[in-house]
Amino acid sequence: MTEPRPYPLLPAVHAPDALRALPRNLLPGLADEIRQFIISSTSRTGGHLAASLGTVELTIALHYAFNTPDDRLVWDVGHQAYAHKILTGRREAMATLRHKGGLSGFTKRSESPYDPFGAGHSSTSISAALGMAIADRLQGLARHSVAIIGDGAISAGMAYEALNHAGHVGCDLLVILNDNDMSISPNVGGMSKYLTKLLTGKLYSTVREGGKKALSGVPSIQEFARRAEEHVKGMVVPGTLFEELGFNYIGPIDGHDINLLIDTLGNLKHHKGPQFLHVVTKKGKGYTPAENNPCTYHGVAPFNIETGKIEASRAAGVSYTAVFGQWLCDMAAADPQLVAITPAMREGSGMVGFAETYPERFFDVSIAEQHAITLAAGMACEGLKPVVAIYSTFLQRAYDQLIHDVALQNLPVMLAIDRAGIVGPDGATHAGVYDLSYLRCLPNLLLMAPADENECRQMLYTAYRHDGPSAVRYPRGSGPGVAITPAMQQLPIGKAELRRRGTDIAILSFGSLLHEALAAGDELDATVVNMRFVKPLDIELLRKLALEHILLVTLEDNAVQGGAGSAVAEALAELNRTIPLLHLGIPDCVTAQGDRSELLSDYGLDHRSIVTRIRSRMRPDTCNAVAVALNS
Repeated sequence: MTEPRPYPLLPAVHAPDALRALPRNLLPGLADEIRQFIISSTSRTGGHLAASLGTVELTIALHYAFNTPDDRLVWDVGHQAYAHKILTGRREAMATLRHKGGLSGFTKRSESPYDPFGAGHSSTSISAALGMAIADRLQGLARHSVAIIGDGAISAGMAYEALNHAGHVGCDLLVILNDNDMSISPNVGGMSKYLTKLLTGKLYSTVREGGKKALSGVPSIQEFARRAEEHVKGMVVPGTLFEELGFNYIGPIDGHDINLLIDTLGNLKHHKGPQFLHVVTKKGKGYTPAENNPCTYHGVAPFNIETGKIEASRAAGVSYTAVFGQWLCDMAAADPQLVAITPAMREGSGMVGFAETYPERFFDVSIAEQHAITLAAGMACEGLKPVVAIYSTFLQRAYDQLIHDVALQNLPVMLAIDRAGIVGPDGATHAGVYDLSYLRCLPNLLLMAPADENECRQMLYTAYRHDGPSAVRYPRGSGPGVAITPAMQQLPIGKAELRRRGTDIAILSFGSLLHEALAAGDELDATVVNMRFVKPLDIELLRKLALEHILLVTLEDNAVQGGAGSAVAEALAELNRTIPLLHLGIPDCVTAQGDRSELLSDYGLDHRSIVTRIRSRMRPDTCNAVAVALNS
């Protein structure tokens, strides 16, 4: 890869060993180079820019202070880890970030020995790092486990479950809270630096542990000393909660002061038991557009560095997310009982307009998917009409709540499931290819998949009016460009739509692949049906199609196992109809990253591949045998 600008230091830092060989006075200059490299590289590939810009100094300090990869650095989610990738031998490959066959946008075990744990969903780092620390203790290995978690990710319940357990088992574990949700407060200054050095230094640690032993025989005095220490620290640090969980809390400190970070980490390496370091960083640091608007530059498409303008989508249609956002505002205007809930996906789920117009009816519960679902269930119990906007991949995290709190009680909670199906550059951790499989087995649930923008709007209305649990799942990105009818009309439940009448072959399309099915239908002279409903299925139409055709093809943007095609096979078995079936969907594999069009082709779901696969199945000998069997 050709460097976009001269970098005096960066080319020589090919691995953390080379970083640790640099004099400390050169590290601030290295941080500047890494930051400029991230901006330049991400402007071409897109990616998670703002968070990674905020952790450059912290990343340098971590690899400088710890003996990676033997010491374990577990990055939560991976949004913060671009500098980590650059420093661990992947700088040249950053041009392939999030592209087919290229670097993952997150940490990935198979990609590098410096990635001890894969991530993509939030709030897993502390549990994983604690598991590593326990394993090291049981195996007698002397190395460090460090979890780096953001202020958003630490809001999830799983993080506190892990913190509580870590304090109980007492392993040597360092948790670093990267707090980029506020500016550096006045106490992150000279006094704070002095206190941090004092509280992490050997003298304080020796006196603290020695005092514990000396006072162990006098419990009342020991308790008094413990409380006195907490109160003194509480006057200058907001760490009481973490102390109560069993951690030694240090901070907050300036997350952009490399020397302070290295000194602090160097001291904490020698402390036993659970340690908690609170660092304050600025999201988007070093790039003015990202500093001024870190939310917009959290995850970006390619952009112009000089102007900050993000590359616009080339798709012709309106995005499904925008369709949902407009419908939500329209429905709220018509029904005051509507409330909207999201687990920290306000912008991504298209809810900004609703939140600004109806702030008292908007609830962002932070990264707490389980709570979001049960909160909605409680609201539904008392007569409200909750709409939960959530990504398909994140809904997985609330599956028990969906079963236990919503489906079993038959409550009218509506799910607007974004990013269903193939998501593209974000790869396997964000692929929404399992929702049809894990949702259609739930009792009482109405499940729909729109083929275009207008159908999405009408399905959202249909789901909202349904007296019970309902879900509409739609893909990332834009639709095929179908005009949207402002009026909202309730669709007949469980009724499919015949879109093309042909002979011999019937293609049953579920969701956004209908345009691929129609193109294949034209080439094959096949019947094409927009199934619309995954649950309940249009049983009468299925019966008719099975009588009139010699092959039924199911098409879905979901895992074949347990998906819509499986539902069709089960229904035909109930009807006692034997007919050849071809199920087209996502195979039993870990999905790749890349452009949606590339992945559709790879998985045989574009119209050319559909035609080829059907023709392969429709060999003359097979067709003749089937025709004889059906006519006998």
